Amino acid sequence: MHTVTIKNIPRNLYKKLKESAAMHRRSINSEVITCLERALRSNRLDAEAFLESARALRNQMGGIFIRDADLSMAKNEGRL
Repeated sequence: MHTVTIKNIPRNLYKKLKESAAMHRRSINSEVITCLERALRSNRLDAEAFLESARALRNQMGGIFIRDADLSMAKNEGRL
């Protein structure tokens, strides 16, 4: 395990961190580690997996397609 010292934390940020730690029943150190893990977690999107899920959803819709004209009409409906 490594140690990191954080200096000059703004008062309001420290207060929020302390409140969050209390709410989650963690120490401030554990809360900092959790926040860092969440912030640094890879959020890369797998394009192929996304497209596959979109195709599966389209297949579940049973051939219902919305055209650009349908979207435009829905957006403009009721607007003058």
